[in-house]
Formats: sequence, structure tokens, C-alpha cells
Amino acid sequence: MTSYLYELPTTGAISFADACVDATATYTVDIADTTEARANLRAILKESKRTDNGEKDYLKLVKILDEYIPKLNGLLGCISSGDISLKSEPVFSWRTTLSSTLFHNSPRLSLPTLSTELIFTLLTYAFALSNLARAVVYTLGHYETERAISDTERKAKDERLAFAVTLLCKAAGLYEHIGKECLAEWDKERERVLSLGMSCPRPPDFSREVVIGLSKMALADAQNLAIRKLLSKAAFESTLTPGPPLPKSHPSPALVAKLHLECASLYSSARSLVKTPGASRSASKSKLKVPFGKDKSPSGEREETGEEVSPELRRYLADEVALHAALARKWLGVDAGEHGGTSKGGVAVGFLMWAKKELEELKSGHGSGGMIGGEREKEMRERRKARVQEELQSTSTFLVGYKKMNDTMLFQPVPPQSDLQAMIPTGISVAVAKPYVKPTPAFGPGSVEYVRREAEALELLDADSSAEGTTSPASPGSGTSKSYAGAEAYY
Repeated sequence: MTSYLYELPTTGAISFADACVDATATYTVDIADTTEARANLRAILKESKRTDNGEKDYLKLVKILDEYIPKLNGLLGCISSGDISLKSEPVFSWRTTLSSTLFHNSPRLSLPTLSTELIFTLLTYAFALSNLARAVVYTLGHYETERAISDTERKAKDERLAFAVTLLCKAAGLYEHIGKECLAEWDKERERVLSLGMSCPRPPDFSREVVIGLSKMALADAQNLAIRKLLSKAAFESTLTPGPPLPKSHPSPALVAKLHLECASLYSSARSLVKTPGASRSASKSKLKVPFGKDKSPSGEREETGEEVSPELRRYLADEVALHAALARKWLGVDAGEHGGTSKGGVAVGFLMWAKKELEELKSGHGSGGMIGGEREKEMRERRKARVQEELQSTSTFLVGYKKMNDTMLFQPVPPQSDLQAMIPTGISVAVAKPYVKPTPAFGPGSVEYVRREAEALELLDADSSAEGTTSPASPGSGTSKSYAGAEAYY
């Protein structure tokens, strides 16, 4: 039970001092610090590229991004306010890991504008949060089925699982922020540089549909883990006596079914979004290299890069839709068997037979189909295969129990699949995206130091105004008040 494993991007080197002009020399050190923070990001991404998946330090990457993003926001704020100007349009080189080319390599693009740098950085942050959540879950193992685990240990691991859910909800909020705010700004900047005759193609990574789809996928992954946490105690108690009847600690199977239905719905929405026109394009038209410079085409390079969203991401979403749809039917069958009374015996058998059939299809590889793209996808498929086998065994155990009961005691007919389909309820969501809050800029407008200096300037201004106010009024009986005819003559 894991989440999607993202391939992390890599990026080329850049010096902000070469691109920026600080006329007052106020931010010279800050510009250098921003360049250093980005160099640290580039270094850990290169290191991660050469490291095996099990040894990647995603927590360190998150911390480095936490240091770089406030500095990048500070630089963007200074340029926006005019405190810093640009010598020329900066160009950033990034490898687009959501894209797929003819040879399944992540293409490297050189794109202008600081908005490009911000979006790639935030996407990397969201990827790192998702991968960190996955790493946390991996360290837990199958703790809920360990017979020797104590209640205290189980609860501690439940908390770690909850932490992974939080990371995925944070990633979902970050994707939403990119899709709804950052890409709108990037579109404006793109139009500006295109009008200057510069090339600025849009990779799938910068498609609003794709990014919102990733947000839905992160929420589905989070809900998947939340279901596991909900069932951890019952799973431990069911280890000794699997199948019906359910232990008293087991949450409502109808609730579990609705949670799985929502997972399937989120994964399905995500899959539809990443397959929308503009998000996926013909791989046969893929451009392996996208040059940067003066635009030589009459269209102004307004088209996409030609790559499509990687097949492994689309296969992951398709497999998860099928898996959670099958699990929803499993738990609807269990609910009918446990709480449906004598009239629902056939319904229980029908749902469980349906779930078993779909799980068997997933096990045999009839889900998304397609060739395995690489080691990352191979690992994800192996873990899913193990889970499908586990769920298939559990479903078969419930089916045997309820079928025996129906055949010997209840004698209820098994409804056709069309009737069962009409009984499926709507899903319930428990995972909610955590809205992304921009960190305070490290320097420039909005930073702590900038606000402090402005406050001090206002205090000095107020002090000067107060001083002028005490000396400017004329004292009574002095000055020009007696200079007119008849002064002090009262009648």
C-alpha cells in the first residue's frame, strides 16, 4: 500500500549575479546567497539521480528546498518592486520528468523567465514531499499484521502513517497552488517573451490539467493511507481469524467501501486530466531537443513541446482505479454479509464474486497493460502485485464464508451485476488538500528585515512630525495678533 514514486528532475547551473543588477548594492549578499542555495539544490538532485531509490534522502531535499524557496521569493519580490533589475532574460535548464519521449528519457528543456524557475522548484518540492511520504510508509513494513507487535508500538506506527498522510495532503495543496496561481503568472510571462521573439514551449509539466490531476492523485494516495490507518487495529485482530465474522474493533465496512470509492473517483479524475488534449500529445511528434533563442518559426513557438505525460504515470492511475473499485465491491459485499440480514446473502456473494474477478484480472496484468518502463515502475508494480495477492486472498476467504452461509441457510439469489451496480453508493472523502502558504521572503519586500526597516522609518517620521508640532504654533499674545488696528480694543 504505497503512493506514486516520482522521478526527481535535475537542473543546470545558473548565477543570479550574472542576470541581476543591484544598483544600490543593497542585496549583493542576498543574491549570492540565493545562487548558493540553488547550487545546493542542483547538487542534491544530481546526487539523487545517481542513488538507488531505497537510499535517497528525501528529507534532506525538502530541507534544502525550504531554504531556497524563501530566497527565490525574495529575489522575485525585489525584481517586481524595481529594487533589482535584470540585465537580460534569465534562462533555466530543467529536466521534465513528467514528460515522455520516444526513447522514454526525460527531456531537458531550457526555458526563460523566473516564473519557470519558481514552478519547477515548487513541482520538485511537491515530488519530494510525495516521495518522502512513500519512504516513511516503506519503513513501517506490514506492522498491522505482525502478531508480536504491542498496542503501543502499533499506535506509534499509526502516527507515522498519519504523518505520511499529512505530507501527501501538503503536496496536494502545493499542486493546487501551482495549477491555479503560478501557471497563470507563467502564461503572462510566456506571452511577453514570445512577443520578443523568444522560444518558450510548454511541457506537459506546465499543463494546468496535469498539475491539478497530480493534486487529485496525491489526495487519493493520502486517502489510501488513511484507510490503512483506520483498519490497522482490526487488521491485527483479523490476522489470527481472517474472514467472517469481523472483529468488534472493525470499522463499518460500508464506510470502508465508500472511502475506497472516493479513492477510485479521485484516481479516475486524475487519469482523465492527464490525458486531456494539451496534456498528452502524440509521442511520435516529440522534439527531443528544444532550442532556446530567437524564434525562427512563424507560429512563435506557441505549441507544446510534443511530449506526452509518461506512460508509467498513466498506468499507475489506471491500476489504482481498478484496485480501489474492486476493494469497494469487496467491502460492500462484506457489509451485506455482516449487516444485511437474511435478505442480503445473495448481495454479499454477488459483490464478493465481482471483486474477486476484478482482482484476478489485476493480478494477471489485464489492468492497464503496457510494457514496464523502468526500475521505478517495476518496483511499484511488484508492490501492487503483492497487495493484490493479499486482497485476493482476503476476498476469497470472505466469499467462501458468505457463500456457504447463503447456500446452507439463507438461500438468496445472487443479483446480476447490473443490479449490484445500482446499489453502489457515492464515495466519502477524508483527505483534504492543505492550502499552500507562501513562506516569508528571505529578503526584500515582505521580509522580516524589510518590514522592520519600514517600521523604523515610520517611527522616525512620526517623531519628526511631533517635534515640528510642538514648536510651530504661535504663543498667545505674540506675533502678528496685535498688528491690526484696534487690537485688544474690546467694546
